[in-house]
Amino acid sequence: MMTRYVALFGSINVGGNRLKMVDLRDALEREEFEDVETVVASGNVLFTHEERPSEGLAEKLAYVVQDRFGIETFAVVRSRDELQAALDESPFAGEGEDNLVHVHFLEGQPDAEAFDKLIADHAGKGAERIAPGTRALHVDYVDGTGNSKLTGGFIARRLGCRGTARNVRSIARIIEKMD
Repeated sequence: MMTRYVALFGSINVGGNRLKMVDLRDALEREEFEDVETVVASGNVLFTHEERPSEGLAEKLAYVVQDRFGIETFAVVRSRDELQAALDESPFAGEGEDNLVHVHFLEGQPDAEAFDKLIADHAGKGAERIAPGTRALHVDYVDGTGNSKLTGGFIARRLGCRGTARNVRSIARIIEKMD
C-alpha cells in the first residue's frame, strides 16, 4: 500500500548545509520515493512511498542526503494524520500567534522525566510556554525565536533526542498540500 508522507529535515540550508530543493527532489526520486515535492520552505518534502514505519523512512532519507550531498542531517517523517494529530494536541495553537507557536517534531518519545528536566532547566530563562506531546514538544515562543534560549540543542540535550521545529502556519499549509 502506498502512503503520502512528509519528511521534515533538520539542518538543511542552515549552518552552511546548502542544498537546492530541486537536487533533493531528484535524488529522492532515484531512490523509489514517488510524487516528491517540496513545500513551504527548505527541508519540507512530501512524498509517496510504500507504507512502512516512519523510523525506517527517516533513516533512508538521511542516508540519501549524506550519500549524495555529504550533508549530515536527520529527518522526522510523519503521515498526514500524524501531522494533524500533532497540530491538534498543541495547547498553544489558536491561542498564540501562528508564526510563534511551534511543534518540535522529535525522533522519538522522551519519557516524562526528560520533559520535566527540560521545563525545570528552562525556568526563568524566557517567556516561552512549553508542553510535552506525542513525539513532539509544543512551544509558544511568545517573544519570538531570535533571542530565545530554548534552542534545538538545548532541547535535544534535555530530551535525549533530536527534533526539528515548524510553526503552526507552516504545518497547516503542509497538511493542506497533503490533502
